[in-house]
Amino acid sequence: MEQVLRVEQRDGWRKLVLNRPDKLNAFNEALHQALRAALEDAATAADCRAVLLTGEGRGFCAGQDLGDRRPGEGPPPDLGNTLERFYNPLIRQIRSLPKPVVCAVNGVAAGAGANIAIACDIVLAAQSARFIQSFSKIALVPDSGGTWLLPRLIGEARARALMLTAEPLPASTAAEWGMIWKAVEDDRLTLEAENLAARLAAQSTAGLARIKRALDAGATQSLDAQLDTERDLQREAGAAPDYAEGVRAFLEKRAPRFG
Repeated sequence: MEQVLRVEQRDGWRKLVLNRPDKLNAFNEALHQALRAALEDAATAADCRAVLLTGEGRGFCAGQDLGDRRPGEGPPPDLGNTLERFYNPLIRQIRSLPKPVVCAVNGVAAGAGANIAIACDIVLAAQSARFIQSFSKIALVPDSGGTWLLPRLIGEARARALMLTAEPLPASTAAEWGMIWKAVEDDRLTLEAENLAARLAAQSTAGLARIKRALDAGATQSLDAQLDTERDLQREAGAAPDYAEGVRAFLEKRAPRFG
């Protein structure tokens, strides 16, 4: 049976590898189910404090496996149902995961694959990688949160152009525009991404989860409401053991040992 997702346990974090390289890691139902299950497990596992998502082979993810579609055979597919059952829960899961999610884009990221990547907390990409909002090529609407995420990352003018034209965006330009954190040399991507995941795993998991909550709240709130959110989260953080340990470590000039 095809192992569509490879889960690698590391010291304090997990590496999830989309593993359909012959299909550029395009999503089918099996891959959706495997990734959802792996993220659910990572969310609660005590030995996982960060997640690294990447792809096997020459691509990160080509989006939906169109080989699963047979236009003209039977009634039209309910693509809204596909989003409701698979893609929308996945995006919500990534965004709400109480642990940082790093994405290493090792090659082409197209369609839903591009939007799943930018839904992650920190995105690194190989210099050779390309991001493609390919939906318009097959008369579809960008999904997987793309119409919400992309304009907020790079501005409406650029997002509209990318989505309407489906032009490939080089990783270096994506970094310049603020769509991803950085573009790195191809042969250094894995090392940099793994080092980053390990560094995040050494930090306060609960503290990083509060930062994610604050940022997500700020995307839809007024400044006044966000100030209240920051107050509430800071009160929560100040009462937590990790804050006390962080201050002790700072004063004692040592690395903190977070629980």
